[in-house]
Amino acid sequence: MEKDQKIRRLVLLAMLIGLGVVISPILRIEGMCPMAHLINIVCAVLMGPWYALLCATLIGIIRMTLMGIPPLALTGAVFGAVLSGLLYRASRGRILAAVIGEVIGTGIIGAVASYPVMEFLYGRTGLSWMYYVPSFICGTLIGGSIAFALLTVLSRNGTLREFQRKLGIQVYDRRA
Repeated sequence: MEKDQKIRRLVLLAMLIGLGVVISPILRIEGMCPMAHLINIVCAVLMGPWYALLCATLIGIIRMTLMGIPPLALTGAVFGAVLSGLLYRASRGRILAAVIGEVIGTGIIGAVASYPVMEFLYGRTGLSWMYYVPSFICGTLIGGSIAFALLTVLSRNGTLREFQRKLGIQVYDRRA
């Protein structure tokens, strides 16, 4: 990988982390953080699953540390970020696959993983293991819809392909 591509990736990663931290409390619905899902999908498509995992983890840690957000900031983000990037690659560049990965990864896997974390670490007893699923799925559908619209526009006008090329990421010829 070229030095310029490494620098571009780090700068984009830092920008996405900063954006994720700043917009999460502004555009937040109680029990949901749709903008985190937007960032996860955009990062997964632009940079791949492992950068998306790093981005989601750092955003979650910063939100937990500075904003007092419970560990849901992590459990509700990391699974979707990775699965979004993996399904995007497995589908050879389908944006819808990235969105579906976020919905399944966060809306189902992350929601179910949140139950034991909140019960054992926060003492939230009496909840069902499905307690977080509805709000997590709603949040991912909102953020995923916005990400799908944004990335589809970028794909149709060639900008997405150009971003991926400059970042040294696998470029797919799909338009949406």
